[in-house]
Amino acid sequence: MQVKEAIQQRRSIKHFDPIHVMTEKDIHELLSHAILSPTAFNIQNWRFVVVTDKALRQKIRAVSWGQAQVEEASVLIVMVADLMAWNREPARYWKDAPKPVQDYLVPAIQQYYEGKTEVQRDEAMRSCGMAAMNIMLTAKSMGYDTCPMDGFDFEKVSELLNLPKDHTPAMFVCVGKGIKEAMPRGGQLPLNEVVIQNQFK
Repeated sequence: MQVKEAIQQRRSIKHFDPIHVMTEKDIHELLSHAILSPTAFNIQNWRFVVVTDKALRQKIRAVSWGQAQVEEASVLIVMVADLMAWNREPARYWKDAPKPVQDYLVPAIQQYYEGKTEVQRDEAMRSCGMAAMNIMLTAKSMGYDTCPMDGFDFEKVSELLNLPKDHTPAMFVCVGKGIKEAMPRGGQLPLNEVVIQNQFK
């Protein structure tokens, strides 16, 4: 499947086959493509909590407005933002780069992030969003359907997943075999409403 086809065909599916089980190989393929998504300074500030435990999925569904896809999709991937990734041995993010590049970029990471909680969060959320899109397009190319979500109680999900204090959920991506097509698109705004040439007037 071409990338353009995956983009055009990907829809947010709410109804999944609850019996279908994704193989470990397929899950690995999804996540292997997720980690190819870009991050500022290459700090890879996403974490992927793959929830397959049925009892845990039921509890997460209960704090996600009862949405069925949380429990019925083959796998629930919670995209988690590691807010302090920039400070976790930053030299490792550039270990394979030439030394002059390392000498410039590794100190720059700390200069960019230290003491800037809003930047730390914003960058991590952007990173999770891009990785989620990689997952969804890869899933579509593999014959799976997906549903991105943020309709859940962030604090309760954090507790259920036992997230460290410096990690926060960004969104869910439910992945599986859809059993009901998405409703027709609600209506796309025309390009001339959303594309601005050079600057707002």
